[in-house]
Amino acid sequence: MESTELARLRRVAGKQTTRLTHYGRKTGKPYEVTIWFVLDDDRLYIGTANVKRQWVQNVQKTPQIRLSIGGESFAATARFLADRAEHERPMAAIRRKYWMYVPIMALGRVLIAMGVMRDNTASFEVTLNRKENPQ
Repeated sequence: MESTELARLRRVAGKQTTRLTHYGRKTGKPYEVTIWFVLDDDRLYIGTANVKRQWVQNVQKTPQIRLSIGGESFAATARFLADRAEHERPMAAIRRKYWMYVPIMALGRVLIAMGVMRDNTASFEVTLNRKENPQ
């Protein structure tokens, strides 16, 4: 049986963006950023075109995050996918969901292959925290 959190996530998985709350790696102060996300089967991923963004560095340091999607809110833990082969699954899922941007993404991949641009893409696998059942 599917968890309540996963069922709630499936209901909003078609939304285009999520509001990610992350915490400053030095101050612990909460920050928010709007980013793309994708649910691939039962795996949730967030990705970026620039691994050097502050939110990426913050989530690497403090992986406890909050996601707000379509009126639903989720506490979660993010795991940085450092292995490039593992990183390809979420990137393929992102290309499927955001198909309208595939020409731009393809151009980036060509420029990377030509050595004109660096591959700064990165992704995280996100695990939803289970809600505690009140007794």
